[in-house]
Amino acid sequence: MKRTLLRFENIRQIVGTDELSVVLLTDLEQRRTLSVVCDHDMTKQMMMRLNGKREVCRTLLPEVLVKLLPSTYEMMIVGIYDGQYQVMLMDTQSGESQRIRISDAILLSLISKVPLYIEDRLMERQSVPFDEHASGVSIPINTMDTARLKLALKSAVEDENYELASQLRDEIKRRRE
Repeated sequence: MKRTLLRFENIRQIVGTDELSVVLLTDLEQRRTLSVVCDHDMTKQMMMRLNGKREVCRTLLPEVLVKLLPSTYEMMIVGIYDGQYQVMLMDTQSGESQRIRISDAILLSLISKVPLYIEDRLMERQSVPFDEHASGVSIPINTMDTARLKLALKSAVEDENYELASQLRDEIKRRRE
């Protein structure tokens, strides 16, 4: 299986809400970017590490656990299910693995040397070309939870954006089936 190593690029607030942010992950060459929606609590955790507050974080649980982890771990985004990226945290020596939330995987990669990979086919399907000067970001609708899809559908209908509304409706229907 071919895979792409991801790196943290940026985190941006979603306009119109204080509850959600989008984390941008890129390949090492910065050719393609993957968008991941994160909640307020995880955004706060990431921002603490990014804003130079590592000393404050030194005794927090993620940092303490990272010190105890052997260096044989890696993470792999293996698919999408019900609007969520599916990530496996794997011990490369023993072969044991556990599912982990994508936002936790990103945080873990920020505070450790545990690499985060994505299967190449999934990267190609979910990512868009990277543009560091872009004023907005794309979020694939298959990575939005059903509640957000329904809100987006309502908004698209109100805005008379029927093409988007049709895509959102189809995604909601696909999940029900």
